[in-house]
Amino acid sequence: MTEPEFSARGVGITRWPRSLTRAGEVRIEGGRLALLTSYGSEIDSAPVTAVRAGRPWFAGPDEAVATVNGTRYRLTLHGKGRDGGTAEPSESERPGRSGRSEEPEESGRFLTALKRAAGRG
Repeated sequence: MTEPEFSARGVGITRWPRSLTRAGEVRIEGGRLALLTSYGSEIDSAPVTAVRAGRPWFAGPDEAVATVNGTRYRLTLHGKGRDGGTAEPSESERPGRSGRSEEPEESGRFLTALKRAAGRG
């Protein structure tokens, strides 16, 4: 079994107007994006080329919005909490540094991995 190109645990997954899970998993593996519950059952999945994702201006720094199979999901990627946070902190997030990073750690990694897997970046 190959290692996923991107995996984040402890992700809040919301399909308006209700929360589907507060500790789910987002995984990009084998050219597919999968949204999973905390128990590992699939909420939704699609080829990465068919997924639209981004961070709207009104979203928090740890949030992204993804449209999978025509359904819009809000993903809250907890970079420093729950089960997430495997990435190293950026320069501006390290203690003793001021300023904010341009791209928040987990949501930025998710968007970059999605673009790379789809061949768009």
